[in-house]
Amino acid sequence: MKHPLGRLALVTSSLLICSQLWAEPKRPECLAPAKPGGGFDITCKLAQGGLRDAGLLEAPMRVTYMPGGIGAVAYNTVVAQRAGEPGTITAWSSGSLLNLAQGKFGRYDEKAVRWLAAIGTDYGAVTVREDSPLKDFDDLVEALRKDPTGLVIGAGGTIGSQDWMQAAMVARTAGVDPKKLRYVAFEGGGEPMTALLGGHVQVITSGIGEATAQLAAGKVRVLAVLADERLPGALGNIPTAKEQGFDVSWPIARGFYVGPEVSDEDYAWWKQQFDTLLASEEFAKMREQRDLLPLSITGEELQTYVYKQVEQYKALAAEFGLTQQQ
Repeated sequence: MKHPLGRLALVTSSLLICSQLWAEPKRPECLAPAKPGGGFDITCKLAQGGLRDAGLLEAPMRVTYMPGGIGAVAYNTVVAQRAGEPGTITAWSSGSLLNLAQGKFGRYDEKAVRWLAAIGTDYGAVTVREDSPLKDFDDLVEALRKDPTGLVIGAGGTIGSQDWMQAAMVARTAGVDPKKLRYVAFEGGGEPMTALLGGHVQVITSGIGEATAQLAAGKVRVLAVLADERLPGALGNIPTAKEQGFDVSWPIARGFYVGPEVSDEDYAWWKQQFDTLLASEEFAKMREQRDLLPLSITGEELQTYVYKQVEQYKALAAEFGLTQQQ
């Protein structure tokens, strides 16, 4: 006869497994809040491939593109229309938090969703075509000092976005008023690169991960990566702006949130999957292939991180004269 405690442990274990199975979404989806080819796309593809390859998600995850307002349309859609969908995760970046800090997501603030996971960090980069006369960051600064309107700078986001902020910080380093720049805003990170390759803009600011494919193809040159130190691996030959004498740094965290009415059980299931994924060596290699550095934060720790970042971005926005919208 089996011991009662043994039967209890077996029943408890079975209930736990069943609970986990019930919590797993039948139609998982990752919303990328921009057109294909940018950082949000990279973030969703990492979740899609990572969770699948690790056996943490049985059903195939689809990636849905929802451009508009550099995350605003997706954020408002999730909060207002898809608040309780257990199978939907949405990509975010530091740019999302910067826009939230400026009130660019309408009536919803950073407390309107449930922050799930940060899976890696990118860094800003200043990129030109391979045949550009601008050979290094100093050439760019001198060109801006000579004529702030002489170069057309393209980026994925309007004035106040993180890509604009990178350009503004470069301009400030050159002693140039950022408002005098010839800045062209695109939706997402893929379009500015296309414009650069087509000769429609002369410089783009973006995350380094959005430039690596064309960099490897020999079509572009990165004048500077906006990190405190040189990046590891294949990108280690790209100088930082700081080592070239210009104090400009811009880290870009990337991750996911879920709707505000997602149940605690479903949220806990997703958190467990990402905790497992982020601890695996296989995912670390996958993340490195996408030129992202480690940043593994989930749950309440991530919520604290996000709230703190938004407060810091509010101060930065005020510094550049960007009035918070109410």
